[in-house]
Amino acid sequence: MEALRIQATVKTPEILFDPVNEVFEIKGKSIPNDAESFFEVILSWIDDYVSNPNESTVLKIDLEYFNISSSKRILFLFYKLNELKEKNKNVKILWYYNEEDEDMFEVGQDYAFMVKIPFDFVSYSLENNKY
Repeated sequence: MEALRIQATVKTPEILFDPVNEVFEIKGKSIPNDAESFFEVILSWIDDYVSNPNESTVLKIDLEYFNISSSKRILFLFYKLNELKEKNKNVKILWYYNEEDEDMFEVGQDYAFMVKIPFDFVSYSLENNKY
């Protein structure tokens, strides 16, 4: 399966879904004018991936900010990953957040409550930019 690579813009996150190298990342800001169109390609790719997944999938989410319409699409993405859990595949979300951003931590906790996928929360400091 071909990797999905989308370069970050001022309004959209970087997407790297590479099953061969087992890299699944969403990073940056997600405030597109049309979140449905932006995430359509991503959700379609995930549909294909779920039909023939790796034994283990770890999705790293490192978003500094996202809008409401992106939030809904991210939840759809997590729902699709639930299907991997139902197929007895190993799946996990790594939710990165700035240690000073309680809101982003709480949003991750909300998502974790809504899906069957285990979440690991990874805090970092912008001061030293270490994870």
